[in-house]
Amino acid sequence: MPEKRILHLLNMSSKGTLVQHLDIVYTEVGVDYLVATMPVTSKVLQPNGLLHGGASVVLAETIGGAASHLFIESDEMEIRGIEITANHVKSKRDGIVKATAKLINQGKTLHLWEIKIEDEEDNLISLCKLTNIVLPKNK
Repeated sequence: MPEKRILHLLNMSSKGTLVQHLDIVYTEVGVDYLVATMPVTSKVLQPNGLLHGGASVVLAETIGGAASHLFIESDEMEIRGIEITANHVKSKRDGIVKATAKLINQGKTLHLWEIKIEDEEDNLISLCKLTNIVLPKNK
């Protein structure tokens, strides 16, 4: 499926969800990666005016989960995040962050992703690791 079509479908699937509320937008897709952006606005700030670590984790789990969906037969299987870790290494007050999920390992039932969240100058904000499980859909 062409890249633009995949991105369109991913962005349309976000309608009415937390993903849309946080203004997360999928922007690039490749064979083993997915990229999304999220503006740093009051929606994602801590009371002290910094990007909330939880918002970064939401971005990471969102993009990693969506990326795993690209590797399964979605009529028969579904994805669930089972573990996520995050190291927040730099703060951010405004602007945009970009998350890039890169596939580390694709097993039959587990997908392991590394998600780098960076600012506009490619400075690392957070580094996350996400493990997704592939389950049969309950029909």
